[in-house]
Formats: sequence, structure tokens, C-alpha cells
Amino acid sequence: MSFIMLLLSILLLLLLITKFKLNTFVSLVITAFVLAILLGMSPDKIPSAVLGNEGMGNILGSNAVIFIFGGMIGRLVADAGGSYRIAKTLIDWFGLKRLQWAVLLASFIIGISMIFGVGMVLLIPIVFAVAIEAGVPLLYLGVSMTAALSSAQGFLPPQPAPTAVASQLGANVGMMLIFGLFVSIITAVVAGPVFTKLAQKYAPGAFKFTDHIEAVGEVKEYDLDEAPSFFLSVLTSVFPLIFMIIATVYKLVLTGGKAPAHPDMTYKIIDFLANPAVAMTISLVFAIFAMGIFQGKTMKTVGTSLNEGMAAVSGILLIVGGGGALRGVLVTSGLSKQIADLFSSHGSMSPIMIVIFAWAVASLLRIAVGSATVAGITAVGVVNGILANNPGNEMLLVFVALAIGAGSLIASHVNDAGFWIFKEFFDLTVKQTFQIWTVLECVISITGLAVILALTAIFA
Repeated sequence: MSFIMLLLSILLLLLLITKFKLNTFVSLVITAFVLAILLGMSPDKIPSAVLGNEGMGNILGSNAVIFIFGGMIGRLVADAGGSYRIAKTLIDWFGLKRLQWAVLLASFIIGISMIFGVGMVLLIPIVFAVAIEAGVPLLYLGVSMTAALSSAQGFLPPQPAPTAVASQLGANVGMMLIFGLFVSIITAVVAGPVFTKLAQKYAPGAFKFTDHIEAVGEVKEYDLDEAPSFFLSVLTSVFPLIFMIIATVYKLVLTGGKAPAHPDMTYKIIDFLANPAVAMTISLVFAIFAMGIFQGKTMKTVGTSLNEGMAAVSGILLIVGGGGALRGVLVTSGLSKQIADLFSSHGSMSPIMIVIFAWAVASLLRIAVGSATVAGITAVGVVNGILANNPGNEMLLVFVALAIGAGSLIASHVNDAGFWIFKEFFDLTVKQTFQIWTVLECVISITGLAVILALTAIFA
């Protein structure tokens, strides 16, 4: 009966979001309360499970600074012309024959510090201008752009969903970042330039050249003489990653990845700087100077960029919190453990099977609910119980987190906002959007799973 109640709750969530067009955050909180009641939880425990330290409070408390500061850094880089500089410089370096690879790399760098929707809005005009200049269809370059942004969103901290999933699983964020870079680069290449060749063959009508798309509007250009340098723009975009990667490598070399019993001051300082919230705070201060004050901007102008960056991320932050509320009910009610016991009753699960299970759960939730963020956070609540029955394997936590990221990207369709964003920006029909966008997301998800399974076999 517990599983039936869970399915009914997911169906309710789907109806609230897609049929009744209710705000996703509100839908998640309502569903969490309904699920708690259906599962027969004690009334005095429900508020804590949904809103307290077990649910929404748990996930928002530890990740709010990371999400908001990440959005602010991305907006500062964009408003200073840094994103424009990155894109134009790489395109000039790669030349017309390798435009796809230039767009892929530029989008990947920018996508590290910018959420998917904002990245699309920012990059589309730049890529469209380049497509017109080169005389190629926008979609020819747009597939690579979208593949890079989507891959970064699914696998790389400090993006909201991967960060939240890693936090809730207790996975090492630094290790997730290192392996996530490896996975996301491969998926971006396969779903970008490689997939474009296939898509041109089975959906040639989608790749039409045009010099005007209503949704794109006027292409904003920046004066490159006044924009920050390429090096400074890239450095600001990836600054948070630097601390986490250095600290992770340091720990691996010095202690094999485990905290020493008596850490010295150097270890404590590096461990402090590697904390995602600390890294994001330092990175934001650097961005304020590098993309603001050093560019001759007033603090009022900088403040406007910060506010716009916060506004862009706040909706995502609330959705993550709503997903945490649902996850809190799954864990507190014991349903997560029931799922784990069900699978454990058939014998212990191997790391490979746990990774596949995590991917499958996230995939089903993604198809049902639409939001990759919701699918990822909710999947954690289902998978946590199984991981509790397989303690001591820290690398497995990293690969499970990445597998959830891969599953949360699969088969985007009409219940996902990204589906409609892609349709409008590339001026496609619904059928063409299914042919390109939905398949592209499946390519990222399945390719990512294949790479993660290979890594799991080697390291876990």
C-alpha cells in the first residue's frame, strides 16, 4: 500500500503541474503533505518532515548560498560582457570550419556558473549572430550549445541539482566535480557535434537557415574594447571549481581522500576553502571586483546585476526546496527504507546495480514530473535507503549522484519548460522539438549512464 500511495502522490504532482498549471514549488509542498497523510504519519511529525531539518530546511539551509551566489557570478560575467568575450574569442580561434566545437566549449565554460534557462537566454543571441555571419542554420550550432549547457546542469557542482543531490547523499563534492567534468565533457561531445550529424539526416527540415527568429529578438553586442579579457572572464566563471579541485587532489595525494586523525593547519585551511559555500563566497567577492569595479562599474550597477542574478536563481532554489520536502517525507516515513528492504530481500545489490537503479528512478520521475531538479532531489529519497544498506563505499555515493543526474535529464517532453524554451528559440514545430530536443536529452542521459557504469566498475 505504501508504494501505491507513492504512485498516487506522484500522479497528483503531475496533475497539479501539467493539468492545473499550479506553481511547481507549491505543487511539491502540497504533494509532500498529502503523501505524509496517505502514509499514515503521525500529525506531529509531518511539519518537521516536510518543512524542517528532515525536509526543506535541510536542503535549503546547506545550499542556498551556493545557488544564489552562483547565479550572481554568472550574471556579473554576462553583464560585464565576459560571456560575450568568451564566445567570440573561441569562435575566432576555432574558425568557421570548427564553429560547433567553439560553441560547445564556450557554452560549457559559461554553463558551469549559469543555470540552464539563463544560459540559453544569454547564449542564443550570440550564437544566432555567429550563425548568420557563417551562413549556417542556428540549430547546427544550437545543438552543441544546448548539449553543453544541459550536461553542465546535470553533472557539475555548483549547479543547483548536482550540488543538492551530492549534499543529500553525503557524496564528496570535489570528487563529484572531477568525475562530473569527465562525464559531462563526453556527453556534451556525443550529444553535440556527433548527434548533430545524425539529426541532420533524420530531421533535415529542422535545420533551416533564417536571419530572423521572433523569440531571439535583437542581438545584443558588447564592445570588446571595453569588455574584460578572455582570461579574466574564464577565470571568474570557473573560480569556484579551482578551490574544490585543488583541495580534492591535495587530500587524495596526502591522505588518500580520508580526513587524518590529527589534521595540521594546512589541511584545515584547504578543507575550509574547499567547502562549496566558502568557495562560492570567495568567488563572488572576486567576481564583484573582476567583473565590476575593475571594469569601471559603479556599485549601484554591480548591485543591479547581483539582484538580477538572485532573481534568476530564486525560482530554482524554491523548487529544490520543494523537492527536499518530498524527500523528507520519503525518509521520515520509512518508505525509503521499505524500498531498500524490498531490493535487499533479493540479495545484496552490487555497485553497478545500485547505479542503474538510481538512474532508473530519476528517469521515471523526470518523465513523469518534467523538472530535472525535482526528479533528482526526489530520487535521492528513494535511493538513500539502499545506500544505507551498503555503507563504507564513498566512491559509490559519487557515482550514484552522477547517475541520478544522468537519469534526471532523460526524455524531456511537453511537461518540461526546457522543451518549450528549445522549441521557441529555434523556431521548431512540436514534432521537430521531439526529434531534436527530446532525443538530445536521451543521448546525454544514456551516454552519461554508460560512462558512469564504466567508472563504477573501475573505482567502486
